[in-house]
Amino acid sequence: MVFITLVLARNLTISLVPTILPNGLLSRTPHLLTGRWCPPLLLSLLLMVSGAWAAGFKVVNAATWLDQDVYRLNATIDYQLSPATLDALENGVPLTLQLQMEVLRKRTWLWDETVASLQQRFRLEYHALARQYLVTNLNSGELKSFPTQGTATEFLGRIHNFPLLDSSLLQNGEEYYGRLRASLDIEALPAPLRPLAYLSGKWRLTSEWYVWPL
Repeated sequence: MVFITLVLARNLTISLVPTILPNGLLSRTPHLLTGRWCPPLLLSLLLMVSGAWAAGFKVVNAATWLDQDVYRLNATIDYQLSPATLDALENGVPLTLQLQMEVLRKRTWLWDETVASLQQRFRLEYHALARQYLVTNLNSGELKSFPTQGTATEFLGRIHNFPLLDSSLLQNGEEYYGRLRASLDIEALPAPLRPLAYLSGKWRLTSEWYVWPL
């Protein structure tokens, strides 16, 4: 029988041990083997490992246009956080959301060539005393506050007039396209949460690539 043991904090050990249910099926609900204390946040995250959820990121639309030799991007992203990530956020764990943007040139016999690759990163956190959700653009340092999590993620989901690419990088007569993907950066989470996040699909929030012609 295979099992995985995680040490998330001092005196706190979690074991993912399959157990036999009365119907003969295996259960992979994590079990707390040892520990004299368990912070409420870690306990709540642990209990949600085997629960049902409906969440995910989706790029709804994206398009570019040429403005004074610069291709600018407009896009809409739907950020639906899972119960586990929402619980962590409200308990003081910051979430880092990242946007990957690429421009590629189509080629017939070879892999498409990447002409440009950019990344925008945002930190979403909850300030309990002020009861405000804070969004920080980690590329520019710009900070904004919002009264609800919904308004914060709605702001994050609107990209307007973003300078994507200088037209001088493109060759005449070639065919180009852009693509965009949104994801939650698990590596930016506090170290004790990363093993659980990698094991649980509730933390692996990544959209499909959205592709559009340039």
